Amino acid sequence: MSTVEPPLETSLNLETARIPWHELQRFFAAGRAIAVAPELDLIKVGAELARDNSGQLQQWMEQGHVDAVSDEQAQAWFAANSEVWALVIRPYVLVQNAL
Repeated sequence: MSTVEPPLETSLNLETARIPWHELQRFFAAGRAIAVAPELDLIKVGAELARDNSGQLQQWMEQGHVDAVSDEQAQAWFAANSEVWALVIRPYVLVQNAL
């Protein structure tokens, strides 16, 4: 009996979670926390990262939609005890403001 793998986006959707920014400090400190702009779909960005689609990722980076979490953003989330949407695509964690 063969099993059918769900589409990548479906699998990734099941792995997203709201999490306090405080719990992601080790990823930020290691330079592995990636901010995703609210106008992008976190799952789509995660899928493109998992697929190693460097062309699309580069385009989003040039547009300022995907980048390492800045010190200023990290401090603001920390000070506000914010929750973020998070998705781990090893070795990175993608984060997006939880509205």
